[in-house]
Amino acid sequence: MKKDIKEAVDFLQQGGFGTPEIGIILGTGLGKILEKVAIEVEMSYNLIPNFPTSTVEFHKGKLIYGSLAGKKVIVMQGRFHLYEGYSLTDVTFPVRVMHALGISKLLVSNAAGAINQSLKKGDIMLIDDHINLQGGSPLAFKGVEEMGERFTDMSAPYDSEMNAKLEEIAAAHTIRLHKGVYVGVVGPQLETRAEYRYLKIIGADAVGMSTVPEVIVANHLGIPVSALSVLTDECDPDNLKPANIAEIIAIAGNAEPDVITLITELIKQL
Repeated sequence: MKKDIKEAVDFLQQGGFGTPEIGIILGTGLGKILEKVAIEVEMSYNLIPNFPTSTVEFHKGKLIYGSLAGKKVIVMQGRFHLYEGYSLTDVTFPVRVMHALGISKLLVSNAAGAINQSLKKGDIMLIDDHINLQGGSPLAFKGVEEMGERFTDMSAPYDSEMNAKLEEIAAAHTIRLHKGVYVGVVGPQLETRAEYRYLKIIGADAVGMSTVPEVIVANHLGIPVSALSVLTDECDPDNLKPANIAEIIAIAGNAEPDVITLITELIKQL
């Protein structure tokens, strides 16, 4: 893996990527923050050596380098998922590349379903903790100890300092920001009524199909990370309706200005 990372990093540096301070992973319907980025160079995933390629129609596939709120950033416009047929090491490979390029902080966004019935469509949840139900670990490979601590501590996977700043920013801008537990599942099918009841019992506030692997690897590499979920549907097993993907994307888009404010203002303070 070290060789693969080096090949990708060398290619990006030769292509004009400098040293980013902050990495950003954009989730479903959350791409407009790029309008705030002074883009210096962008690269399609399919051109980068050893990079996966997003196969989801509403996920773009570009790595972008530029400036946002006075800081150098590298942005993943589109991410990778287990349900696309990738492995956990594939899904998290870009985090390792961003780390090798120089990031010291990672910000992640996603669209998720609300398990906690006090959360509503269009709400934003700051992830305080997570549950991994994706059936494996991105650290479970031979030689992982050469890249970081094999038995990575996950007692506080989300950075308390950045999370506190996000809560302060939300209060200052009158943004309703919840805090809760995200559970990562494989997908791509959505959950049954029985599964939603189970997820509630085990302590999940929101459910999605991403983020957890990237956060585990960020912790493995010693990168402080914060993550925001836009809640795009309400997973009430007693009143469950078929999912509408177009509606989910639209709801994420409606919440996007607040997500942009939170991320931009946080970056100013980092």
